[in-house]
Order: sequence, then C-alpha cells, then structure tokens
Amino acid sequence: MTVSVPPAPPADLPRTAGALRAAGHRPRGVKAEIHDNLLAALRAGREPWPGIVGFSRTVLPQLERALLAGHDVVLLGERGQGKTRLLRTLGGLLDEWTPVIEGSELAEHPLAPVTPVSRRRAAELGDDLPVAWLHRDQRYTEKLATPDTSVGDLIGDVDPVKVAEGRSLGDPETIHFGLVPRAHRGIVAINELPDLAERIQVALLNVMEERDIQVRGYTLRLPLDVLLVATANPEDYTNRGRIITPLKDRFGAEIRTHYPLDVAAEVDVVRQEADLVAEVGEPLLEILARFVRNLRESAVVDQRSGISARFAVAAAETVAAAALRRAALTGEKPAVARPVDLDAVPAVLRGKVEFEPGEEGRETEHLVHLLRRAVAETARERFAGLDLRPLSTAVADGHLVATGERVPGTEVLAALPELPVLHEVAQRAGASADDPPARIASAVELALESLYLSRQLAKDADDNTTVYGP
Repeated sequence: MTVSVPPAPPADLPRTAGALRAAGHRPRGVKAEIHDNLLAALRAGREPWPGIVGFSRTVLPQLERALLAGHDVVLLGERGQGKTRLLRTLGGLLDEWTPVIEGSELAEHPLAPVTPVSRRRAAELGDDLPVAWLHRDQRYTEKLATPDTSVGDLIGDVDPVKVAEGRSLGDPETIHFGLVPRAHRGIVAINELPDLAERIQVALLNVMEERDIQVRGYTLRLPLDVLLVATANPEDYTNRGRIITPLKDRFGAEIRTHYPLDVAAEVDVVRQEADLVAEVGEPLLEILARFVRNLRESAVVDQRSGISARFAVAAAETVAAAALRRAALTGEKPAVARPVDLDAVPAVLRGKVEFEPGEEGRETEHLVHLLRRAVAETARERFAGLDLRPLSTAVADGHLVATGERVPGTEVLAALPELPVLHEVAQRAGASADDPPARIASAVELALESLYLSRQLAKDADDNTTVYGP
C-alpha cells in the first residue's frame, strides 16, 4: 500500500503563537474556509472538482450551494456512482496549510485551543506556544460505517492506560478521543451511513447540532469545528438500515447522485478510472458503455441493486487483459483489443450483476444478448451511411476470416482482399492506413461482427476460434 506523505511546509511560516498573531492570522471555521475557497475558485474559473465526470449540470451545482450555505451533506445514490470519489475532492477546497498547536492531540488552532491540556499550555507559554502546520491532505478523515463500529471509535472513550497512570476517572484528560474529534478543523466523511447501528448514530447528534461531544457522562464540552459528510445507498436507506430521523434532520442537504447520463460520459469515466494493460480503442469503450446502459435498463436485472460504474471499468480492464494475453501468445505488438475480446466479459463479470428472481441459469444468456445489442448499436452509429456490401461479398466469395485468442491481426487482414471500403471502416473506427495491423484488424472485426448481427454473414465459433463466412 502506498502511503501519501504530505510535503514539508514552507520555511517562512510563523512557528509561534506570537509570530502567528503578529502576522495578522485569525482563526476561521472549516465551513467558512471551504465557502471562501469555493467562491474564489468559481470566480476565477478554476475547476473545484477535478476528476469528477458527468455531474457538472446536476449534482455539483447542488453540492456547491450546500457548501456555500455551510451545510453538512449526505450523498444518496446507488453503488458505483462516484459518491466517495466526490467526497474526497472536498479536501481540495481547504487551505493548503493551516496552523495547529505543535504536539496537541487534536488539530487545535494556536489562537483558539479547545482541550484542557492545550488551554493550559497556551496560558503557560503565551506567545511562545509552538506552532506546526498541517497540510490539507491530513484534514480529510474517512470512515466506512460497519456494524461493529462503536461510539468509542467515532467519539471517544476512557483510556484505561491513562487511568492506570494514576489519573482519576473524573479527569477529562483520561479520554481517548475518537475519529470525529480528531478531525477537528477538518472534514469527516462516513461512507454507508445507514449501516451504522441506530444507537451509534445517536452519538453523532451532538456533533452535528451543538458541535460538542459527550463521553461516558463527562461534562467535557469541546467546540468542535468539523464538516460532516456522508454517503448512503437508497436500498440500504429503506431496507437493511436507515438514517434515524433526528440525524437526517441535522443534515442541511441531501443530494441525489446518478450514473452517467450519456455514452460519452460513461466512456470518460472508464478512460479515467480503468488501468488498461493494452490499447482499447474508442469503439470498444463505446460498446462497453452501451452494454452497461443496457444492463441498467433491462427488466431482467435487479435495478434496486444498480449497475456500478466499476462494472464498465472492470469490463474494459478484462478486454485489455485478453488483448495482452493474445499478444503474448502470438508475439504481436502492440497489444490492441479487438471485438473478439469482448467474449471474455460475460463469463468474468457475471457475478457483479444482480438478476431478478426467476432468471437463475440464464444470466450468461442475458449478458451475451445485451452485449451483442451494444455491439450492433455502436457499429450502426460508427458505420452509418457506409456500404459494407463489398466486405460481405468478399467473404461470400470464399475469403473466410478467422479470429480468436491466438489469431494475430495480420492474419485477420491477410484473409481479405484489398478493398477500398476497409480504409473507410478503419477511419470510422479511429484508425488509419499507417496504423499497426492490430489496430486496423480491430476495426475490420467490428465491421464483420456488424454484418453478422445484421444477418448478412454467418459466424461459426468454437472454444478458441471464430470464423466469419457466408
């Protein structure tokens, strides 16, 4: 696992409370900080949400209004809609560096300490109170809500070690602070909030309204400064778990997310998120995008569960892996995905789709059908107005074309005579005559598959080879 190490703070930043005060620094709440930085980004035309695709006219305006209003936010949407990804961009709206009391347990501002220990140190040291600087990457805290999460995890509990050291149970300094107070002056994100037990959700009520915490009857009051954001799945929201009504009431905004609204946005998400080990051209990405959209509209798929954007990403990675495997077997370079590689998708990813009851045993059949429909739709759009009859005629005249996991692109092209229509096919698919054979073969295969799906060609397939013929 890669651990992100924040950069070192600039050397010219104040290092004591006195120097900080002399520099004119004033404490500012985290919501005010986000408010000011978001407004500055909008006025300057900078993108506040890097890497977020498909939400620019729907979710993001709502989120921006909520943040400008200073509201805590819950994002409500099905799995794989980018809710967590969106929350993680919130840290970019914080100041790059913020001052904290050096050595303090919480990220307390040197001019506004909140814990008894820090207040005592501030009183004793005065302007000599040492100051450290915290990078904004360290001010975003994320917690996945799980059934075993306790109040102590989120809020805090008595630390038996501190008690064993001789302190009395009534001493507030015996408290071990939980995740929320440790995020003081930062952002707390709770994923899948309905999965928190209701009694645990109750512990968040004071944090969200009174902005303090209570631990096992202690009278300690901490004026916490946090932005609390959360995600929830509508299925969980109504069935497996729920957000208790008092907690829902404390969120200032509930924002619905959604899957990409068009094919182009779906392709953009895959391009951004997929780690492709081989080249996957735009036509194949369009096919996968349409395939996912067909799944989301299908009556045989359980739409309450949703079809995650991760499905399209995993499908693209699977297709790329199939191309890389073929390149390794045949020695072909570069490794380029072809339509034949799509055959690997239904078998590998069948378990990621929840089907309606009564469809047991027909899952692969449904996936293959919807994938073929996506191929036909993409080919129809790519080759609209192009006469492919010379290609079908050549195959009918005996130029059978074999393809498969052990067939390189050069053999696919060698099976066909020189046809002017093939140059147009390649161009429509984003390739050119100067491209490697594998890239051109991918375009030709798409045209052949289109002719097969429109019943102008036949196709004979076994375990390793597919042959297009009359």
